[in-house]
Amino acid sequence: MLDQLHMTSLFENATEGIILTDGRGKIIMANPAIERMFGYTEKELKGNTIEMLIPDRFKAHHRELRDEYHQKPSNRVMGQGRDLYARRKDGADMPVEISLSQYKRDNEPFVIAFIVDITKRKEIESNMLRQKVQLEKITEKMRQLNAELETKVDERTLILKEALQKLEQSQQELSDALDKEKQLNEIKSRFVSMASHEFRTPLSTVLSSASLLSKYITTEDQEKRDKHIQRIKNSVNHLNDILQDFLSFGKLSEGKVITSYGETSLKDLLSDTLDEMKAILKKDQHFVLNCEGDCYAYTDKRIFRNILINLVGNAIKFSDEGKTITINSRLSGDKAIISIIDEGIGISEEDQEHLFSSFFRGTNAINIQGTGLGLHIVKRYLDLLDGEVSVWSQLNKGTTITFAIPVNTP
Repeated sequence: MLDQLHMTSLFENATEGIILTDGRGKIIMANPAIERMFGYTEKELKGNTIEMLIPDRFKAHHRELRDEYHQKPSNRVMGQGRDLYARRKDGADMPVEISLSQYKRDNEPFVIAFIVDITKRKEIESNMLRQKVQLEKITEKMRQLNAELETKVDERTLILKEALQKLEQSQQELSDALDKEKQLNEIKSRFVSMASHEFRTPLSTVLSSASLLSKYITTEDQEKRDKHIQRIKNSVNHLNDILQDFLSFGKLSEGKVITSYGETSLKDLLSDTLDEMKAILKKDQHFVLNCEGDCYAYTDKRIFRNILINLVGNAIKFSDEGKTITINSRLSGDKAIISIIDEGIGISEEDQEHLFSSFFRGTNAINIQGTGLGLHIVKRYLDLLDGEVSVWSQLNKGTTITFAIPVNTP
């Protein structure tokens, strides 16, 4: 009798829902936990099949599963198998875990179902899953930001290294101590410093010569006037060159240079450009132009001309009076090859590896006016044309710069 009281108390006070069904799936008993869980009274449940607690979309299949279970009955532990859902009296679905036990009495099968409402657990799992997805998105975003940051750090470090090779040789250790923002600010300050320095000298020359011109008022002073007028012209030309370098460098850095291809006679383009540049030749300097064939190419005429002006301008600048500047042009396979040969001061082997860096100036060219951007701009222009460039040079013997561009077809 005492054991029966204990069993009854266990059945009625269990926190898990307990349902007893017969071999036909009809509900025989249901404990109070089932009533609280489903909203039915035990009276409402008794005599109905277990399918009344199954969502409509699963009922038909559940009958098949129930029949299969009775044919091959076995005990099933809580939490095994797929996700299960039950239906409350109010029609709401409820995620549950169910364990099954079976026994026979008088040769009639009975099934005990222990049911747990896992709604709260599912909500927690769903929240955890959402948090996991959010965390994965944040992690991926952080990875992308880190990759972008590493790329920016690499780019800024390279720019700083090129600028400091000449401008800050005595402070190389600064590149290891500065953070990324200081690196960018250093580049900007060096750029402004170089610009102001390069502008100051020709502007001072213009002001000085302009002031002196007012003192030479007689015919006998014409030679002196001509001298100062020429100095003003030279200074203005130099200012124009500096501006052109800075403007070109800015446009290239911002990706604002757009190519426009067309069929071009390189021979005519070389000849016309050299005619224009004769005005800046030093005393007794002269050009020699050698073109093998017509050298037609499908390329950007404006960019090609800018490359030529930069390279020929350097040849003039770094060569003494009376020297020859030779320009050779020829076709080789699918490329047009142009060489600019001067007899100037040359470039040391140590400096040659840095020639195409921004703001770089050779150690033997410190006292010659320039921004250190010309060859860097040439390299950037050639990249736009899918071209390439090479340098041969010896100190005090001259320099040959050769560039090649594809002979494209429209």
